[in-house]
Amino acid sequence: MVVIVLLVATVAFRLLGALGVRRFGSWSVSAAHGLAVMLVMTASAHFVPAGVTFMPNHADMVAMVPAFVPFPALVVYLTGVLELAGAAGLVLERTRRAAGICLALLFVGLLPANVYAALAGQAVTPLWQRIPEQVLYIAIALWAAVNTRERSRR
Repeated sequence: MVVIVLLVATVAFRLLGALGVRRFGSWSVSAAHGLAVMLVMTASAHFVPAGVTFMPNHADMVAMVPAFVPFPALVVYLTGVLELAGAAGLVLERTRRAAGICLALLFVGLLPANVYAALAGQAVTPLWQRIPEQVLYIAIALWAAVNTRERSRR
């Protein structure tokens, strides 16, 4: 579902570019905005109360945090804030490079929680699917960062 949101948002932004909206004139910028939309969606789970059951909630996210990480509830809130900040950074051209690099690092840092949850038998995305998804997110974040840097050199 998350990848579908990323892909649909990216294509929608690129179609806006094809219709003349200059902001979305390239695939990399459209993908950066698509990733931002996806991050707003995924970050919302970090703040959803435990009573909500139609989507992942804060308690589900806390359960994914490996036991050696202190203050798991706080870490979940913090990563949600970082995802939202990264989404905002991606849509602003001036901060897109830094946001892309920081998000790539965040995605690498979050992967152990996904591995931990899958190996602990939690109801999460299976690793055979999750690891390629994480690689896709890292690639898009870095693509946005690199293309922003190349554009500013011209």
